[in-house]
Amino acid sequence: MTSEPAAAAARATVYGYPRQGPDRELKKAVEGYWKGRVSADALRQTAAQLRHDNRQQLADAGIREVPTGDFSLYDHVLDTTVMVGAIPERHREAVAADAVDGYFAMARGTQDVAPLEMTKWFDTNYHYLVPELGPGTVFTADSTKQVAEFKEALAQGLTARPVLVGPVTYLLLAKPAPGVPADFEPLTLLDRLLPVYAEVLADLRAAGAEWVQLDEPALVQDRTPAELNAAERTYRGLGSLTDRPKLLVASYFDRLGEALPVLAKAPVEGLALDFTEAAAANLDALAAVGGLPGKRLVAGVVNGRNIWINDLQKSLSTLGTLLGLADRVDVAASCSLLHVPLDAAAERDIDPQIVHWLAFARQKTTEIVTLAKALAQGTDTIAGELSANRAALASRARSPLTRDPAVRARAEAVTDADGRRSQPYTERAAAQRAHLGLPLLPTTTIGSFPQTGELRTARADLRAGRIDTAGYEERIRTEIREVVSFQEKTGIDVLVHGEPERNDMVQYFAEQLTGYLATQHGWVQSYGTRYVRPPVLAGDISRPEPMTVRWTSYAQSLSDRPVKGMLTGPVTMLAWSFVRDDLPLGDTARQVALALRDEVNDLEASGTSVIQVDEPALRETLPLRAADRADYLAWATEAFRLTTSGVRPATQIHTHMCYAEFGDIVQAIDDLDADVISLEAARSHMQVAHELAAHGYPREAGPGVYDIHSPRVPSAEEAAELLRTGLKAIPAERLWVNPDCGLKTRGWAETRASLENLVAAARTVRAELPSS
Repeated sequence: MTSEPAAAAARATVYGYPRQGPDRELKKAVEGYWKGRVSADALRQTAAQLRHDNRQQLADAGIREVPTGDFSLYDHVLDTTVMVGAIPERHREAVAADAVDGYFAMARGTQDVAPLEMTKWFDTNYHYLVPELGPGTVFTADSTKQVAEFKEALAQGLTARPVLVGPVTYLLLAKPAPGVPADFEPLTLLDRLLPVYAEVLADLRAAGAEWVQLDEPALVQDRTPAELNAAERTYRGLGSLTDRPKLLVASYFDRLGEALPVLAKAPVEGLALDFTEAAAANLDALAAVGGLPGKRLVAGVVNGRNIWINDLQKSLSTLGTLLGLADRVDVAASCSLLHVPLDAAAERDIDPQIVHWLAFARQKTTEIVTLAKALAQGTDTIAGELSANRAALASRARSPLTRDPAVRARAEAVTDADGRRSQPYTERAAAQRAHLGLPLLPTTTIGSFPQTGELRTARADLRAGRIDTAGYEERIRTEIREVVSFQEKTGIDVLVHGEPERNDMVQYFAEQLTGYLATQHGWVQSYGTRYVRPPVLAGDISRPEPMTVRWTSYAQSLSDRPVKGMLTGPVTMLAWSFVRDDLPLGDTARQVALALRDEVNDLEASGTSVIQVDEPALRETLPLRAADRADYLAWATEAFRLTTSGVRPATQIHTHMCYAEFGDIVQAIDDLDADVISLEAARSHMQVAHELAAHGYPREAGPGVYDIHSPRVPSAEEAAELLRTGLKAIPAERLWVNPDCGLKTRGWAETRASLENLVAAARTVRAELPSS
């Protein structure tokens, strides 16, 4: 790209921004509302202030068109469900009685009413609430939230662009409502839904919106001709409306592929495309269709999902190529900045040189503005920024943190035999049953028990020096004793130590492995009020010393029943971290697997007979395009086997997965060669059990009977009925009884009641078995 300015001044924009606030004010307000300590008005005021501050931060940084409507009290897909009036029948009374309480009832459920199903947003670690639709669904427009938040931006004197989940993506994300035949296709409701979108667009236009963004990330996945036809009809219809704003159709997370020609020809005024590495093919595809003459192109050249600084020169080269392919080219991140933390400048405990390698949401907005300035005014105007960027990139490339020759040599020496158990499953299963002596339908939990305020306070006191290490460790011992005692009294068969010492299932391990960096303020929303601090995977990975053996062994000393060792698997360690972009993921996965293999072997040597290696992210990280999946699944399943294959046949290896669609990775689940897998199943009514059966899955499985992401306590009969459903697909000798996921976020009262009911359900159904 030359230093000459572009013909049309480029604008800087983003699609969305972190919602939580610098001190997670939204989380505190929402949870305070749930507990009755914060009024509805106070909750609304906190949310309004956060929206105001977010918009002002963006405007002050130089973002010339701020998004609205991206803010949510819980989930933006749930907000869309409200916008189109698709309230499930069981929630309508609650919504009619109180809109806020009804909204949270859909998200979390109540004691009497189950929530909407929750699953992963494409291949990210964000969770959305799945719309429930059926042939009888009646859509009605409610643009109150969208219009109000747009008007808030206008009142600040800002240029704003409302952002909506597009109608095609909304329907493709939906599932048949309970009681609706499983083969019902929500996309058949498109003609019923489009008039509602037309009404919302008209309302936004009347409020003064010049542009509205319609997000269609589902179109970056493989789509059938019928689905592409639906996209064509959607945007031909919406584009032909007379009373509407200009339409910007946005895609992200991957290449648009066969949907690109469809959208390029549609009568809409603009497209937003991802031009980061994962979607680099969009550039060639855009040129192949003749570009976007007369239209606006929003170019996502800054990675919205990772935290490394942008290569400004590389992005400018891409932007320069794009200039000839559209009427105007604006600059953005590749997707909403919801997926990254707020501000790297807040990290005081990371080496300042390393901080210069990082770009969180605020830094990314600065990068976007810098690129837009160069595009509009020429590269000479950002000479200083380019020089600083080159220096930071070079500093990272030559840092000893990023390369450990011993780690790389060990990884290169791995053979196929290192990733295989010494005996086949049938022989291992017999050895494990003889060794463990478990009953039919054995009960267990997934790993974590409630993280009480006292535990969090103890960790904070240790960090602040208010207690010493000995005092902190005695508090952990006390908690482990209580957890083990409760499980024994309740009658659980395979125990856990409850993980009281762990701040997070990834961060805890990352802090003990070389090559990782931990943040203090790098919070990212996972779902609702659940925020995590993904560690930063900056260099080569090794394990200096055992990480879990001490506390697992202590728990085992308190009971004659088996206590599971609990580890987070290599794929999840990557998926729930910000991974390095200078080494193939498969190479990094092998490094992590070897470090965890050492931990598994040490656990076994200490007397641990059951070891669980959690891989909830295996499905979530699955590439969005089928053509890219075989390579991913090959290195992902190899990494798990490399972690777990060094143990004796009688040592039982478990794994766990939750809140994802498992049907299309059942073969990969089989390829893990775990002895037992536990899976989320309560909200999806045991769907996964039937998917395993249809595949002929030969090992043991525990489809969850207790939805831990809801505060409601399932009755013993409810859990028993789910077990009976599971038994229709999985024989009793291979069926386990467990919750959907860990209990870290639950309170002790509901945990006690739910697990007592779970054990009672297992005993009831066990007594019904012919062999009992």
